[in-house]
Amino acid sequence: MTVGILSGRLFRNAKANAALLFVSALMLAAPVHAAKKIDRKAVVTRHNPEIRECGLRGPLQVGNGEFAFGFDISGLQTFSDNANTMSNWGWYRFPLPQGQRPEDFRGAEWNAQGRMVRYDIPNPGQGELRDWMVRNPQRINLGRMGLILVKDDGTRAAPEDLADPVQRLDLWTGTATSRYSIDGREVTVTTVGHPDRDAVAVRISSEKVADGTIGVFLRFPFPSNTEFGSAADWNSPDRHRTELAPGDHRASFHRTLGDTNYDVHIAWDNGAVLREVREHAYELFPATDAHEISFVVCFDKVVGNSAIPTFAQTVRASVRHWQEFWESGGAVDLSGSTDPRWKELERRVVLSQYVMAVNEAGSLPPQESGLVNNGWYGKYHHEMIWWHCTHYALWGRWEMASRMMEVFPDNLETYRRKAALQGYEGARWPKTIGDHAWWEWPLETTALLIWQQPHPIFYAELEYRQHPTRETLEKWRDVVFETADFMASYAHYNEAEDRYILGYPLQVVGENADPRTTINPTFELSYWLTGLRIACEWRERLEMPPKAEYERVCDKLSPLPVQEGVYVSWENIEQMWTRYNWEHPALIGAYGMLPGDGVDIPTMERTLMKVHREWKLHETWGWDFPMLAMCAARLGKPEMAVAYLLDYPAFDFDACGLVGGGRAPFPYFPGNGGLLYAVAMMAAGWDGAPSGNAPGFPKKGWTVKHEGLYKAL
Repeated sequence: MTVGILSGRLFRNAKANAALLFVSALMLAAPVHAAKKIDRKAVVTRHNPEIRECGLRGPLQVGNGEFAFGFDISGLQTFSDNANTMSNWGWYRFPLPQGQRPEDFRGAEWNAQGRMVRYDIPNPGQGELRDWMVRNPQRINLGRMGLILVKDDGTRAAPEDLADPVQRLDLWTGTATSRYSIDGREVTVTTVGHPDRDAVAVRISSEKVADGTIGVFLRFPFPSNTEFGSAADWNSPDRHRTELAPGDHRASFHRTLGDTNYDVHIAWDNGAVLREVREHAYELFPATDAHEISFVVCFDKVVGNSAIPTFAQTVRASVRHWQEFWESGGAVDLSGSTDPRWKELERRVVLSQYVMAVNEAGSLPPQESGLVNNGWYGKYHHEMIWWHCTHYALWGRWEMASRMMEVFPDNLETYRRKAALQGYEGARWPKTIGDHAWWEWPLETTALLIWQQPHPIFYAELEYRQHPTRETLEKWRDVVFETADFMASYAHYNEAEDRYILGYPLQVVGENADPRTTINPTFELSYWLTGLRIACEWRERLEMPPKAEYERVCDKLSPLPVQEGVYVSWENIEQMWTRYNWEHPALIGAYGMLPGDGVDIPTMERTLMKVHREWKLHETWGWDFPMLAMCAARLGKPEMAVAYLLDYPAFDFDACGLVGGGRAPFPYFPGNGGLLYAVAMMAAGWDGAPSGNAPGFPKKGWTVKHEGLYKAL
């Protein structure tokens, strides 16, 4: 059986088919509900994180998708360099190499099927400029806020001095409580993030407040100019400025880092003394007989906006926000299952929803490590937006991705020009950009990767299924058709063989091929068919005539490559199962992540089993396991699907819900997004899925209640 494409030729009766497609979209738009309403609070709160380790690799966080504050076992950033304060608006550019500009980067020309095309690829004469373009701009650590814990002997406490520490995060309210003792005296720290302001509210309760042996420090760093990590250089005080403006029960700090400016405001309720201990470093000690002090720190990109919410206001806003979050969108309850793994899968689902809402629901597409650290200098990757954001559609929360989707219409003209300079029609979407606008990272893989190209069409279709209106069609029409125009133009027609070819040069999903010679990767071929098919459907919905170029490429695109009865990663590959059986097993994504255009199902089933036996799954990335699970689910192998989500060390979830393992850096949020997409698909189904509840889960051992979920494509 082959999953075929719907070519434009199948849509000749525009009015009749437009009506049929609209009715179909309305049916697909309705979320799939469980028979009995889920007790959402019970589901969420049974997975409240409880942490007792001082040296946990990843921090707990509070935040709002645009801003996040990570903290260690103390309740603040007292001991851990991995607990950062990061935002989508805090960026810094290091000075350009003297006399050089990004627009002067020449790149290099490569042979592309018989003609020379310029790509943003490193060249020998511009190494210094290329390095600057990769590193700039980069996300900054806005500041560090921790506790000063003075012991009875006058020294400051280390992590090992915290007796019986326990930290709990109430997911239902977004409130973290950290309790421990120092010299026999208990300390309780409550940490809350504001949902609408980039602010953190803190309450410290202890006898040590009254006797002045507990305080708070604030420190402001310079950007580190390093990839990953805290993005903080604490040893360059002369390269930035912090100006203190004290007030009554409050203070403001104006930060200047070159062209980057922002304010930090702090306000406290009881008596306290604020002093500067050295440049960019401040300490706040209570001066009160009370056993409690509360304060709020607000990070503000709008200089001079000094309004600060109170602790109580922040708590109320957080409680309201998180209750509304958990009560909206989709939910899954696995507690009726007898398989002992149910609770861990449900924990991963619940915590993934939380960490994605904290890190990845803002105005920019996320980067792989979200707002935890400065991975890839804080820059997002176009190809990974799929794994970060598509789950919002299936969970009925597409509005959380809507702002970041504006990068496509906002930058359409830029990448239309990019395609034209290379001799193509439409818009060519990049892999990784430098300035959130126009220059790409000048790297070989960045310039030659293509699997991100159909993504915007997929996103448009997801939104249309939730909102099948003319407004949605008009919102996305230019992006959909400019994307498809490039895809049709990029496919090279080989007249001698009477077929269209993808490549060369191109780089495949796994980024481990020779881009100079590689052609027709399996995943990309199937995605080209899916994207062009959907573009044909959009033309029908908009009552536009078929576009011959789309139909022609669909009809004559090269078939997905097969060797010895199984799909292979690309057509001209050699030693597939010994040399290239590592990195992303993307070939199985053609029927799982994607709906299977051009896929022969028996061949894909044989392929999955060979991948299962022979792939080096310890050398993969976090989203590879949800991709494998989705393929297994579509092929009617639900036991395998569940195992891929739970049973592999390379797909590990820590106590905070952060993904690690395999080749990926830590944390790796595409693993969280992939898990959410896969679980929603396995629960609510997909186009053409078997009837009945939870078609992607095993019938034996699993009872899946769900509500508010949408089907996958």
